[in-house]
Amino acid sequence: MWQSLTPFLQNIVLLLTLLAPLVVAGSCVLHGYRTASLTRALMWRYRWANILFVVLIAVSVGLGVGLLAQERGLRQGTALAAEKFNVVVGAPGSDVTLMMASVFLQPSAVPLIDGEVYARIADHPHATLTAPLAFGDSYRGAAVVGTTSDFVDYLSGGLVAGRHFQNSLEAVIGAAAPLQVGEEFDPDHGRTPAEKSEFEGAHTGAGLRVVGKMAPTGTPWDKAILVAVESVWELHGLANGHAPTSENQLGPPFDAAYFPGTPAAIVHTDQLFAAYALQAEFNQASETMAFFPGAVLSRLYRVLGDIRQVISVMAFVTQILVAVSVVVGLFVLTLLFRRQMALLYALGAPRRFITGVIWSYGASLLVAGALAGMALGQLATILLSRILSARTDILITAPLGWPEVHLVAGFVGTASVLALLPALAVGRVTSPADLRG
Repeated sequence: MWQSLTPFLQNIVLLLTLLAPLVVAGSCVLHGYRTASLTRALMWRYRWANILFVVLIAVSVGLGVGLLAQERGLRQGTALAAEKFNVVVGAPGSDVTLMMASVFLQPSAVPLIDGEVYARIADHPHATLTAPLAFGDSYRGAAVVGTTSDFVDYLSGGLVAGRHFQNSLEAVIGAAAPLQVGEEFDPDHGRTPAEKSEFEGAHTGAGLRVVGKMAPTGTPWDKAILVAVESVWELHGLANGHAPTSENQLGPPFDAAYFPGTPAAIVHTDQLFAAYALQAEFNQASETMAFFPGAVLSRLYRVLGDIRQVISVMAFVTQILVAVSVVVGLFVLTLLFRRQMALLYALGAPRRFITGVIWSYGASLLVAGALAGMALGQLATILLSRILSARTDILITAPLGWPEVHLVAGFVGTASVLALLPALAVGRVTSPADLRG
């Protein structure tokens, strides 16, 4: 029966279940009584203490909610960044390292595949697009990547300004690259500060000129500078992938005899079965490895999933500890208006009415703090997303979802039951004797 429900209905049922303790406790305590006026009076009379409790709850809930939402946003952002990379083929080694280098443009030392291997990949009947990636240079912190104009089109879906590179001295930039169309630049050899200092001025006088700009992709490629792969090979004194008789040729087909090697070949297929067939064929430990970046990310997500469980438990435990602290604070705070409750009792108010007033007062603080915490958590995720997006160059958005709503609902339901303790305590000990003194 549960499996027959849509995900939306499942989330609604779970939400109502988590909030059930609040509804049940309120129904039992408040049935037949109107406590709203007295509750509002208590909230206003001790407003500064109440604000302190609400802020304490909001900070606790906001931190828990923000961390959970941010973890989910990071997973979604990395998955989006790898979406265009169907199959990555490289020399045997670490698939995680090659994925970080080719998909996320992180500086890494990876071995090369030679021209014969690349030719077999490019000529495979299932490959609708094959592009080499040649990286290692940079300019003002942006990676300079050698590839083909077809890959540029495939990656961004077109240019928003200018045109594609047509020779080895032209470049196309990502949407957030530190250059503008029409500018010239000399790339630095290497990506790390140590490499740049060791080979300082290695490419001085290269005079590459930006002729086009890609549309935003929400990936690290937005900060990249893309040039013809022949440009990277020529800058490093290597053959340019074509026979000497093929003057000014740019892009495929490449001549295996003059192919210097490439760290990665990005392969796109039109059908899923074709991607699996190609991956199985080239995933040979002796010569090449082929992998789906999504599959590698899923392994990392399993680790993040374990971390998420730990974060969830820590967040919930933290919130329960805050709720307990608030309940203890309510015990102390109710001593301030114990005489008022005793006066009500002396005037004929039933003990359950007094219990209802105290419980609704405490539950109001908890609900207000939880709602404020949701708002604070959303604000925190927006700020953290911007910081992480700037640091990782991955577009990260982390709106609050059902997991965060369920976490807050569980906190409210549990805390509302705990709020019965000070309410019952005040209701039991209140007597006319409290009017003295």
